[in-house]
Amino acid sequence: MPRASLKNRVTSLLADCRVEINGDAPWDIQVHDEDFYARVIAHGSLGLGESYMDGQWDAVALDAFLFRLLNAHIDERSAKIDDARLWLKAELRNLQRGRRAFEVGERHYDLGNDLFHAMLGQRLVYSCGYWKSAQTLDAAQVDKLDLICRKLGLRAGMHVLDIGCGWGEALKFAAERHGVSGVGVTVSIEQAEFARELCRGLPIEIRVQDYRELDERFDRIFSVGMFEHVGVRNHASYFAVVRRCLADDGLTLLHSIGANTSSNHTDPWIAKYIFPNSMIPSASQISKAVEKDFVIEDWHGFGPDYDRTLMAWIANFDHAWPQLSARYGERFQRMWHFYLSVSAAAFRARRDQLWQWVFSPRGVAGGYTAQR
Repeated sequence: MPRASLKNRVTSLLADCRVEINGDAPWDIQVHDEDFYARVIAHGSLGLGESYMDGQWDAVALDAFLFRLLNAHIDERSAKIDDARLWLKAELRNLQRGRRAFEVGERHYDLGNDLFHAMLGQRLVYSCGYWKSAQTLDAAQVDKLDLICRKLGLRAGMHVLDIGCGWGEALKFAAERHGVSGVGVTVSIEQAEFARELCRGLPIEIRVQDYRELDERFDRIFSVGMFEHVGVRNHASYFAVVRRCLADDGLTLLHSIGANTSSNHTDPWIAKYIFPNSMIPSASQISKAVEKDFVIEDWHGFGPDYDRTLMAWIANFDHAWPQLSARYGERFQRMWHFYLSVSAAAFRARRDQLWQWVFSPRGVAGGYTAQR
């Protein structure tokens, strides 16, 4: 297709969401390289992200530009070849088993604790904050951890499991505030080393371990921001492990990003640069996976809170960039900005959701009292 036709096609798509090329609004894009048009037409979201990383275009308010794209579903009218490749790959193999289960730890969570410490705030909690009453990111993360503990009804003496424990903040919070002991498992060596130091002196064990290897009993089990790495092929196996490890009168909480529609893979750009082998579950995929083993006691959605959380992370990242730039470089900075901004835009457009589910093996006698 001639270059002029490619530009006209992109111009027309952007006009449908009221974005102008080289316009004056903060959400308008400034194109620096005419090859941008061919990349976007040929590769959709992958081309859009890669061309931004390469400096072919900019937007003053990147999150606002991406919100307009997603809110108008422009992405659904772009090239699907890379999406189709990922769909086929996920159909032909289990992307979250064996060595592949640890790839996201090596490529993302092991990037550097300095990066995450600068971005996430006072507590290294890499998941959506709870902004119902909070006015700051740090307060929102404390309120989220408190909400999880209240939903699980934690009491002194309980033994708890955190599947995908990250840097250990949730277990530390639960042990200090509620007197529990616990085990945390992660696929990240960097996270595990930090978590062990963070939880030193507390009755907490941190392991680098595939969750499928777990076979011991706990009073409560929770997972915060890890289920997106499980994959639909493994949903039933995940909940089978939880059931095997959970006391008959126990509770388990799942905190996960949710998709409005079912798929077997993530966005091509996210898969290549941010979260390899990831997949955001739909409500129907989760409910199907739990129906044989659990009763759904509570389902709480607060997706718009993730938009606010992500924008706070962007502000922290930008503030810390002078100290991070020598190690990570300009292309990483652009990649990270695109990742955080497109994520915020997806929640703002309600294309992605944030759910907390509470399950019990046999149903809570007399009923479960929802906490908010």
